[in-house]
Amino acid sequence: MKKSILTIAFGLVTIIASAQTGLKKVYDETINPMEQIDKAVATAKSANPEKYVICQVGGNWCPWCLRFADFIGKDSDIAKVVNDNFIYIHVNYNPRKSGGDAQVKAAKALMQRLDNPQRFGFPVFVVLDPNGKVIHIQDSSFLEEGQGYNKAKVLRFFNNWTPKAVEQK
Repeated sequence: MKKSILTIAFGLVTIIASAQTGLKKVYDETINPMEQIDKAVATAKSANPEKYVICQVGGNWCPWCLRFADFIGKDSDIAKVVNDNFIYIHVNYNPRKSGGDAQVKAAKALMQRLDNPQRFGFPVFVVLDPNGKVIHIQDSSFLEEGQGYNKAKVLRFFNNWTPKAVEQK
C-alpha cells in the first residue's frame, strides 16, 4: 500500500513538472539584458515609422511568463498589433543570490533602469519609447483570466500603447 501511494505521488509530481515545462522557454539567460534593451531601442528608433519597445520582464522560472509568451504567439490578431507597432523582447530577470554579488547588482541595475517594475510581480511589461524612456509599466494581473489571459484585455493594452495612440498622430 505504501509503495502504491509513493508511486502515485511520484507520478503526480512528474505530471505537474512536465506541465510546467511544457511551454517553450523564451528568455535567453545567456545574454546581458541591458545590452538586449539597448539593441531593441536602437532597432525601434531606426524603424520607419518608429516603434516602441515592449520588455516582457520575467524568466523561464515563471510559468505565467511562459503562458503569456505562448498566448500571444498563437493569436494572429495580437501578433499583428505587436509586430506592426513594437520591438518585443523577453528580458530575463534573475535576482538570485546564487549568482553572486555581481548577479544581484546587475538585477538591481536592470530594475532601476526600467523604473522598478518588479513591484507588480511577473511577468511585467515595460513600454519604452524610441529613446529608451519608460512610458508605461503594465501589471499583467489585469490581463489574466482564469489560468490564462483574456484576448480583449491584452489587445486593449497593446492598442492603447502603440506609438499612434500615445502620440495622437
